[in-house]
Amino acid sequence: MLRPLQRALLLIAALSAQASAQDAESRPSQTHRAQVSSRQCGLGTSFNVLADSGGIWLYRDNGIPREVFFHAGELSIDHQVQPIGAADRERLRKMEEETRLLMPQVSGLAHEVIDLSYDALGGVVQVLTGSWLNARKIERLRRRASDYVDGTLGKGRWEQQAFDGNFERYVEQEADSFKGSIARHMMWQIATGRADGIDARAQAMDSQLDARLDTRARTIETSAAALCGHVQTLRRLQDALDVRYQGQALQLLDVDPEGNRASNLAAARKQKTLTERDTADDNALQLSHAAQPAADNR
Repeated sequence: MLRPLQRALLLIAALSAQASAQDAESRPSQTHRAQVSSRQCGLGTSFNVLADSGGIWLYRDNGIPREVFFHAGELSIDHQVQPIGAADRERLRKMEEETRLLMPQVSGLAHEVIDLSYDALGGVVQVLTGSWLNARKIERLRRRASDYVDGTLGKGRWEQQAFDGNFERYVEQEADSFKGSIARHMMWQIATGRADGIDARAQAMDSQLDARLDTRARTIETSAAALCGHVQTLRRLQDALDVRYQGQALQLLDVDPEGNRASNLAAARKQKTLTERDTADDNALQLSHAAQPAADNR
């Protein structure tokens, strides 16, 4: 039989290789990394957005215009009411209606991605530590992320700083907080001859977690694609507006040349592999040095 140290180091090597292969998309059977992006409809916005009962407010720190507000067919740009025709008033009413329909759906999608992200993170941490305390910590992190979505998207507020690529980094930072715990648990299991438990949990995760996440990821991608209809409608209404500001047509939504490559919620598709890879890189050498005396004595 393999010694516990050898088993652990082989597992780490396997996880690292698995992560590299998945990042290169060379394992099509592992599909639970949901391909979801705020720009996957081929459109994006440089504005923050607030949609509430008082109207639709778009604002940003740089660029012209800085602020656009419309409600009930009236339009204000940079705090100046704009004279518009009847056709534009009707288009703005429809844009307001579409935005109100879109926001709660985006909020619901964000909650689904949060659940998928933290389920993937929790699966990896469970394999490497087997600790119920870490499971409780992950649930607290999940609730905190969910509460944030409720307080922003749930109230009709889209903030570039929070959601434009930063959700991915946020979940990665949360995963970093488990590195120390993972190293301690693995060293303890190796030193006490319990490394076989890591293998058993890894096999259970491969046969159960991946299949479950695959199904949920496909559902999320389908839901995200369905939102494109609202986004495309908004773009058509915007492009039809006759109003001009400083001689230019309003560009609240614009074509994103990166398409769906710019991921806002890519933590859902990356979290499992990132956690595995980082754990392998950061802990393999440390585990080898710490556990070598225990292995030599066997």
